[in-house]
Amino acid sequence: MPRALITGITGQDGSYLAEFLLAKGYDVVGMVRRTSHHSYERIEHLLGHIQILPADLLDQHSLTMVVKETEPDEVYNLAAQSYVPTSWTQPVLTGEFTALGVTRILEAIRLAWPRARFYQASSSEMFGRAVETPQRESTPFYPRSPYGVAKCYGHWITVNYRESYGMYAVSGILFNHESPRRGIEFVTRKVTDGAARIKLGLASELRLGNLDARRDWGFAGDYVDAMWRMLQRPEPGDYVIGTGQMHTVRDLIEIAFAHVGLDWRPHVKIDDRFMRPAEVDILLADPGKAKRELGWSPTVDFKGLITMMVDADLAALGRPR
Repeated sequence: MPRALITGITGQDGSYLAEFLLAKGYDVVGMVRRTSHHSYERIEHLLGHIQILPADLLDQHSLTMVVKETEPDEVYNLAAQSYVPTSWTQPVLTGEFTALGVTRILEAIRLAWPRARFYQASSSEMFGRAVETPQRESTPFYPRSPYGVAKCYGHWITVNYRESYGMYAVSGILFNHESPRRGIEFVTRKVTDGAARIKLGLASELRLGNLDARRDWGFAGDYVDAMWRMLQRPEPGDYVIGTGQMHTVRDLIEIAFAHVGLDWRPHVKIDDRFMRPAEVDILLADPGKAKRELGWSPTVDFKGLITMMVDADLAALGRPR
């Protein structure tokens, strides 16, 4: 039975990945930070089937001990400070977790169990002010937030350990991927939750920032499949993962509100507080390499994703559509 160690297992991607690997017969170990309370709502249904161990991306010793204890075949580093707006208010902490945290987990593997295959969660935010569209593996990075800068460091230190130490280490450059498990602070979930609340009479307006930002949005459940496929290749390599389709925030709003039978325009208000200091206008993936070499392609389209999320939010608020 192969064993996988997942950092960030309590997050959106970690929960979907744990389910995916369990279905494939893996022994799954999740790494969590020890806190005064547990935030296991996304993996509550898995707790009888996975092992949870405490460690912290800020603490080298704890990471090394977890890797030494578990001797994993695969390590998926999904833990990070992953919310872009927070990276401006907490840029140093973002760098510690999202950049240097990658070095610490790579060092733990190198020192304790170098045969493990390592996956690093890179991000389309590394492209930032993209110098070409669509973005592919060879597109230069131009990050436009402390989060994007930190992810660039994490990406390149992964490449460096692969080339310096011969480690099997890959980066998945994942474009925006969403689900009903997405945090409420992210724009997709903010919109679907807002549409549900307004439909149910629990709210009357939804405040947002730039409605013209364009993104390549996919379903997180599809993207964890791509992560796994990267670690099954004979040789390590980096891959862009996305749908190859681009939509605006306005498109997202229109689909969500139409799904509940509402006109969005009286309810959505522009609020400057939600504007980025440095905007990223266009992110669009060219997933051609992943399709050719991994045999991967998305199964959920944009409209299906947004309606899935709206229905989940309606159900969570107590009255299914």
